[in-house]
Amino acid sequence: MKIAVTTPQGNVGQHLTRMLIRAGVRPMLLTRHPENIPASLAEHVELVTMDSREPRQVASATAGVDAVYWVDPPAESSDPMADYRRATESIVAAVEANRIGRVVFQSSVGAEKRYGAGEIDGLAETEVALDNCGADLTHLRCGYFFTNLLFEAESVKAGLLQTVLPVDAPMSWVAPRDIAEVAALTLLSGEWSGRRVQAVHGPEDLSWTQVAKTLTEELGREVRVERIADEQMREQYLQAGMPSAMADAVLGMSAGLRDGFVPEQERSMVSTTPTPLRSWIREELVPLL
Repeated sequence: MKIAVTTPQGNVGQHLTRMLIRAGVRPMLLTRHPENIPASLAEHVELVTMDSREPRQVASATAGVDAVYWVDPPAESSDPMADYRRATESIVAAVEANRIGRVVFQSSVGAEKRYGAGEIDGLAETEVALDNCGADLTHLRCGYFFTNLLFEAESVKAGLLQTVLPVDAPMSWVAPRDIAEVAALTLLSGEWSGRRVQAVHGPEDLSWTQVAKTLTEELGREVRVERIADEQMREQYLQAGMPSAMADAVLGMSAGLRDGFVPEQERSMVSTTPTPLRSWIREELVPLL
C-alpha cells in the first residue's frame, strides 16, 4: 500500500510518519518544505514537494497513491475560510483524478455542527466535499490538542490562563501522538469501508479548572484560569497581529462549542485514547518552560 501523509512535521504527522515506518511502510511525505525533514527520517520516506492549497500540485503528487492522510493546513491569510476551501479543492481533485481508494481526514470535534464554529467550519466543508468523492473515508473528529498549551507557554509561566469558555465545563483533550496512532491503525486496517466518523476524545474530559490544577501540581507553582469576554480575547488576538477575519475564526472555535454543545459521538472505548495530560506535561511542556 502506498500511503501519502500531509503536514508530516505537524503535531500529528511527525508521529504518524514514524509509526508507518515502524510498520514497514515507506510513506510518501507531501510537504512545502522538504528541507525541514531530518536526514535520518528522509532515507525511510519518499519526499514530494507540493502546496496543499494548489489542486494541480496535489493531484500530480498523489498519482499512484492508495491512501492519504489529509490535514487542511492552518489558515495563513486574511481570509481563513478561503484558505480552507482551496485545501478542500485540492484533496477532492486528487481523489477524483487518481481514484484514491482510502482517505483518513484529520477533522475536529465540532465539525458536525457544519456551521457556527469558527475555523472548524473549514474542516466541516472538507468533510462534506470528501463525502461525495466515492472513496472509503474516515473523518477523525479530534478533541482539543494538548499541544495547544504550547501557545500558552508565556501565560503558563506567568501563572494565569484565560479562556472564553466556562472554566468548569468539561471537554475532550487529546495527545497528538494518540491521534497519530488511531490514524496509523485506520490507514493500515483492511476491516473497514465506506464513510466512517471516528472520534478521538483522549483519556478523559477536562475543564480548564482541572487543567490549571494539573499544571500547578506538575510545575510546582500556581497556575490559575479565568474566563474573559469574547471581545477581550478578540482584542488580544488583534494585538498579536492576527487579521480581523482570522481573529473571528479562532475565537469562533471556542464560542461555537459552548452553550450546550455536545459532540456527535459519545465517549466510549473506541473513542478514548490512553495518554493523560499529566504525562504530556512532564514529557513535552516542562522541558520547554
